Amino acid sequence: MSPTSYGNKIENGSSLNSVNDVQNFRSRFHIPNSADGTSAIYLTGNSLGLQPITTRKYIEEELEDWARLGVEGHLHARHPWLPYHEFVTEPMARVVGAKSVETVVMNSLTVNLHLMMVSFYRPEGKRRKIVIEKGAFPSDQYAVASQIRFHGLETQEALIELTPREGEATLRTADIIETIERNADEIALVMMGGVNYYTGQAFDMKAITEAGHRAGAAVGFDLAHAAGNIELHLHDWVVDFAVWCSYKYLNAGPGAIAGAFVHERHANAFDLPRFAGWWGHNKQTRFQMGPEFDPLPGAEGWQLSNPPIFQLAALRASLEIFDDAGMGNLRAASVKLTGHLESLLKQIKNDRISIITPSDPEQRGCQLSIRVKDADKNLFDAITECGVVADWREPDVIRVAPVPLYNTFEDVEKFAGILKECLT
Repeated sequence: MSPTSYGNKIENGSSLNSVNDVQNFRSRFHIPNSADGTSAIYLTGNSLGLQPITTRKYIEEELEDWARLGVEGHLHARHPWLPYHEFVTEPMARVVGAKSVETVVMNSLTVNLHLMMVSFYRPEGKRRKIVIEKGAFPSDQYAVASQIRFHGLETQEALIELTPREGEATLRTADIIETIERNADEIALVMMGGVNYYTGQAFDMKAITEAGHRAGAAVGFDLAHAAGNIELHLHDWVVDFAVWCSYKYLNAGPGAIAGAFVHERHANAFDLPRFAGWWGHNKQTRFQMGPEFDPLPGAEGWQLSNPPIFQLAALRASLEIFDDAGMGNLRAASVKLTGHLESLLKQIKNDRISIITPSDPEQRGCQLSIRVKDADKNLFDAITECGVVADWREPDVIRVAPVPLYNTFEDVEKFAGILKECLT
């Protein structure tokens, strides 16, 4: 596989002839109903993706094989459990623009973030600081602060928080890079989100990675709101590590298994400190139960325990749809769908609301964050009563995300109409 094809398995020979064809995938998902029995206007795939219709079948197959085979299912199930995580490695790698050796599905997102920081946050001497968004998802902030304290440091001295300019809601790439350059000899790790959960801003991960590496720092990303949403090229960008969940845009179900990326240049860096577990041990000798840990090369070497099969089955159901659609096609549809929603919202012309997500499609995925004047949650409650499934994020934002796999132009037009009516 060539470096330019990591995220483009389908696009190069796709049968999808237009952006509109992507919306045919809606029929492969269960769409929740509103109170009146009609399909809900579901715009919160950025919080929990919808269930693929094949999910139940795939999980039931594993339940049946467990009942039929017991422990022998590890080797003789229809999809043997022993190597089951490998069935999703390549399709997941295509979603994030990685090689298979760089990709692993395991644990939950924050667990993976901690495992990565054990290896890639190595404060020493003057170089001890971590760069993060001030408005990062709280779990990332908690994890970073606890890692700093774990090394006996204080957050006041070891944390650089990126803050938008006065009067602005989002960060400028130039300001991020300038901060990295200004603190170059003190930064050990740059750790940011790929897409900010609150504002919906997508960061220039390539430019940030290059700036971090010029400064001599490791660079990692939390891709919770990026994986399955925007096109990623983690290998080509030479990101050191990344982590993500799979219950949002990746539609693997509530609390679903997460993923991690470690660039292949670290594949054989067995001297990197890591927290070890038996599933990261050499597969050839794993069941000899030896006393010495022999890590697998690549991202698999960071595994701790054998993975949950039912969760993997749900993820496999979703990733098959991603392979059929192709991230390039999904992204093209997303740009048009989100752009249409943005245009409709701007036509409302009501000073109670404003969009804080960047207008530039290159700086966002499918989420638009609508700031509500005076943090009035009554507006959110009103659209909810009208059958809109969105979410409210304190202190003052309604987040809506038209996901191209299952949302339609009709969805966003209905939403815009409901919002306008609730504003009057």
